[in-house]
Amino acid sequence: MRKVTTLALLATGLVALGCGAGSTDDATSSSRADAGAAKGEDKPKTAKIGQPARDGKFEFTVKSSKCGVAKVGTSMIGDKAQGQFCLITVNVKNIGKEAQTLDGSSQKALAADGTEYSSDSEAGLYANKDGSTFFEDINPGNQVTGVFVFDIPKNVKLTKLELHDSMFSGGVTVSLA
Repeated sequence: MRKVTTLALLATGLVALGCGAGSTDDATSSSRADAGAAKGEDKPKTAKIGQPARDGKFEFTVKSSKCGVAKVGTSMIGDKAQGQFCLITVNVKNIGKEAQTLDGSSQKALAADGTEYSSDSEAGLYANKDGSTFFEDINPGNQVTGVFVFDIPKNVKLTKLELHDSMFSGGVTVSLA
C-alpha cells in the first residue's frame, strides 16, 4: 500500500510541476507581449490611399475615395442614397495559400467622431458591374478591383476604413485623409 501511495504522490507532484512550469511560460510570454505592445511593436500601422495594407490572407490597396454621389447604377435600375454614397475603389489581392472569399459586408467606414458605417451591399451590386466585391472567391496570387459603397449622411465626412479578410478578422485601418 505504501508503494501505491508513494507513486500516487510522486505522479501528482510531477503533474503539479508540469502545470506550474506551463503557467510560468505563459506568464513570461504574456509579459513579453505586453512589453512589446507598450513599446508600440505590435500596434497595427495605418495605411494611406495607395499603400498596401494586410489583414489575414488579403492585401488591400485603396485606390480612390469619392463621396457626394446621389445614385449608383443606370438610369433604368439602380439605388438612390438615403444621404450620400461614398464610393471606395479597392484592389484586393489574396496573399494566402488557399482561396479566400471577399465579403463586402465585412468592410467598415468611420467618421472622425468614431461613428461606424457598414458597406451597402445592394448599392455595391450596382456600382460593380461584375460584382467583384461581394462574396468573390479569390485564389492565391489573384486579385480583384472593385468598389465598396457606403451610404452616409450628407453632412458626414469619412476619415478611415477598417478592411477585413473575413467577418472574424482583426482588420486593418486605412486613412482617407
